[in-house]
Amino acid sequence: MQLDQMTIHELQSLLQAGEVSSQEITAAVYSQIDHVEEDIEAYITLCREEAMAQAKRADAMVAEGQASPLCGIPLAIKDNLSTMGVRTTSASRILEEYIPPFDATVVARLKSVGAVMVGKTNLDEFGLGSSTENSQFHITRNPWDLSRVPGGSSGGSAAAVAAGEAIAALGSDTGGSIRQPAAFCGVIGFKPTYGLVSRYGLIPAAASLDHVGPITRDVRDAALVLQEIAGWDPQDPTSAKMELPDYAAALTGDITGLVVGLPRELISDALDPEVKEGLFGAANVLESLGARVEEISLPHAEYAMAAFHLVASAEISSSLACFDGVRLGHRAEAAKDTVSMFIQTRKLFGPEPKRRILVGTHILQADNYEAYYRKAQQVRTLIRQDIERAFGQCSVILSPTAPTAAFPLGHKLDKPVLMHQSDLYTVIANLAGIPALSVPCGYTEQGLPMGIQLMGKPFDEPTILKVGHAYEQHACLPVRWPQMEVKTNG
Repeated sequence: MQLDQMTIHELQSLLQAGEVSSQEITAAVYSQIDHVEEDIEAYITLCREEAMAQAKRADAMVAEGQASPLCGIPLAIKDNLSTMGVRTTSASRILEEYIPPFDATVVARLKSVGAVMVGKTNLDEFGLGSSTENSQFHITRNPWDLSRVPGGSSGGSAAAVAAGEAIAALGSDTGGSIRQPAAFCGVIGFKPTYGLVSRYGLIPAAASLDHVGPITRDVRDAALVLQEIAGWDPQDPTSAKMELPDYAAALTGDITGLVVGLPRELISDALDPEVKEGLFGAANVLESLGARVEEISLPHAEYAMAAFHLVASAEISSSLACFDGVRLGHRAEAAKDTVSMFIQTRKLFGPEPKRRILVGTHILQADNYEAYYRKAQQVRTLIRQDIERAFGQCSVILSPTAPTAAFPLGHKLDKPVLMHQSDLYTVIANLAGIPALSVPCGYTEQGLPMGIQLMGKPFDEPTILKVGHAYEQHACLPVRWPQMEVKTNG
């Protein structure tokens, strides 16, 4: 029994039957970390002592009849989510020594049901990037091929789950940062509806685009994690007050008569032929299960990338303004005056945050606001209207998650426009605030995972989870684990 390769629901069955303890599961995960982490570098901070203490408490909770499926399960947390007493860096030197005095709401909810926090995972600095190469600490590598990126910005979380260094993980998604790395690493990535999961305690990138969600090994696990982290939070003014459905109960496997929309605009020249084959293969599987796949149109989709980067850069410029040496983070103490202190402090930003800040500040200048920011928001409205019309024809929208499989390290690092194309199919869901799920759909000839994306109506997570689960159960994909050629000690 390889505990580090099992799912949440499989492990929970063993825990409830008394066949294994949380301490044993956590020890197995740390054993795998000891074996592979030197090569993958999924984590910025590990919490071994705290995790084992949490596992011991979880075993006591299980013995007392704790019913949560996450009780005793080792999870990883992206390092832009605040964790009380454990440093939270957002992969930036500006926050290198920051130790929050509070937990993000999602972290507090996981702790309250007995989940075990393994550590804080690597990311692109402040969540700005698509490859996890923009971290100021180290580069994370894809477990399927150590010469390739794991995707980003939640690359550390996706790599940890794929490599057995965590059973599941939390990530954040501004333009695809959960779903794209999930596709690159062959796992499940789920971005909920905007407002369903609290963002309190998330170090923001772009507030109107940021989402928190799970990265897991199968769709059922995604539903189980969502059940625990979703729900109204009075500390988040964008949080939706609503009664939550039972997400796992939606996984019936029955999608007979359900209409799946395939947008013609998202089958573009940028799409790799192997990914395209995987996409149409997935459509065929859904049709074989009784769904109807119909072509639909999202006429303004071609403008989504431009609109996203204008809106995101403006909001990033505003969000990162607080890291000035006065309010938050590092302060350049040797500066001779206040202006010099600002300049010296903000020099610690890496190249990608600096680029976004410069672009965003330019966009928000009075002379440019109407021409760029307002226009981008108008396009965003048109895209949202396209989505609403599309859902008049279908219940779920099917697309690729990313145009290609994982690309080589360094291949796009100095080509930001090319790098941004990795999020070509994911930004639409963030602009519209709708839920989106990435599910593995096969492997390239080189053995690299590929993913499809399912987008749903606002707060209709049950439907896309049901479709994703039905596909997952009937796709007949070969069961594979990354074959990591790791260094051995001694």
